Amino acid sequence: MKYFFLTEGWTIGRIWGVGGLWDVATRRRLPDLQKMDLCIWNSQDREKMWLYRVEDAVLMVEVKPIESDRRPSTGIGQVVLTRLITAEQVLERLGTASTECQTYRRLL
Repeated sequence: MKYFFLTEGWTIGRIWGVGGLWDVATRRRLPDLQKMDLCIWNSQDREKMWLYRVEDAVLMVEVKPIESDRRPSTGIGQVVLTRLITAEQVLERLGTASTECQTYRRLL
């Protein structure tokens, strides 16, 4: 598995795998991509970054800000994440002193 952090207020767009842009018709399934119940909260920047898990076949993920009338534009149209991280790198990031780690439980 691979991981990445995504700032709250951003969403996932296109996904690339080994053969190029992920094609649901060819692969007959969506990529395994899950938002985890774990985020990093940086009180200085007032920013939450949620942890996502993706399968190894995913190479790149396009992310973009969610359009909202309530939020001012960030000036960024989209970003492609090309360096997804390992579980060990996630643990290193969670262990940094400048962040707080929060978990959320989903209500059933």
